[in-house]
Amino acid sequence: MATTIIIESGDIRLTAFLNDSETARAIAGLLPLEGSVNRWGEEIYFKIPLQRELDSEARDDMEVGELGYWPTGSAFCIFWGPTPASDGDKPRAAGPVNVIGTVEGDAALLSSTKNGDPIKVFAK
Repeated sequence: MATTIIIESGDIRLTAFLNDSETARAIAGLLPLEGSVNRWGEEIYFKIPLQRELDSEARDDMEVGELGYWPTGSAFCIFWGPTPASDGDKPRAAGPVNVIGTVEGDAALLSSTKNGDPIKVFAK
């Protein structure tokens, strides 16, 4: 069963859903999470206290609005557009990520965030 979460940074508040993967369930068990925004193109990532391996569905080509967990950096990732690794307009992670969910609505609202801005993820 999907877990509904809220992602907040400054005045931005997005509803999102964690899927039913093992990684997403582990993240749901850690909520609430707080961190500092790291921007990489049109992606935000921030370190979380979770160590997981890549799952069998891990990939680096992402869809707009997808959420991922990047094992290499122990990071929660939010994608909404091209990153430095992208070939076109679609998001591409720095390396394979476990897909953990999706933002409902316009994830591009996060475009106004800056490195170091506080970010929170909590259960709705």
